[in-house]
Amino acid sequence: MNARIFVGDQRVDAIPADDRGLAYGDGLFETMRVDAGQVPWWDAHWARLQRGSQHLRMVLPDAGQVRGEADALFADRAGGVLKLIVTRGGSGGRGYAPTSTQPNWILSRQPLPMPSPRGGLALRWCATRLAIQPALAGIKHCNRLEQVLARAEWNDPATPGQDADEGLMCSGEGDVVCATAANLFVLRESRWWTPKIDRCGVEGICRGQLLPQLDACEARLSVADVETADAVFLCNAVRGILGVARLGERTWPSHPAVAEARRRLARTHPGFSIDAEIS
Repeated sequence: MNARIFVGDQRVDAIPADDRGLAYGDGLFETMRVDAGQVPWWDAHWARLQRGSQHLRMVLPDAGQVRGEADALFADRAGGVLKLIVTRGGSGGRGYAPTSTQPNWILSRQPLPMPSPRGGLALRWCATRLAIQPALAGIKHCNRLEQVLARAEWNDPATPGQDADEGLMCSGEGDVVCATAANLFVLRESRWWTPKIDRCGVEGICRGQLLPQLDACEARLSVADVETADAVFLCNAVRGILGVARLGERTWPSHPAVAEARRRLARTHPGFSIDAEIS
């Protein structure tokens, strides 16, 4: 993995010991799919980063510098994954008070993930719930401990379903919100639906691309709404659309509406056209 670390606009060799991202998860991140050295959804990723910085009242690095460093990481014009982490920076001492005005940031180049199973994903329900916190809903902040706990359930012999590829998470009130690392769409009565992200969860970039293309509705979805859907898929900005074949005892065959959603997504990001037949 190639990585570059910065304090403000100065490149450094290591993350400072007083970094608030390390101490408190006080920061934001974006994970972007790169195609032929370019990030087709760059503007959308940066816009979400700006929204997150406004919520956290945090300073961002210069957009032009970040873009230039990203281009340098992919100067060979290859594909891959670009990850940007921006923290509030140093605290100037212990304590929660956000005093730093100079962000720390890390850019890294990573390989693309393995293709999803050809027949579609096998999902499970996660026991870990997402806390309702509207002040943080939608933004991609660095505190992902709920997702870490949910993903750890795969390796816990006390929770069945270790053969799952992903897990669905509900809020503390029981409505379905997302997968551990993806947003959720369900097809019901010939229309796509996706959970509202106004109380918890992340407003995914891929989700945002698909909402107008599919004329999808946002709503509170119950476990029964998902399990009785005509088709289900997950999506994120690195893997695109991931078809779902099984959730517990419920199974779904390939559905033409999912294939059509993939075709529409490919028009906005050339990196996803190669995935059309994966699942």
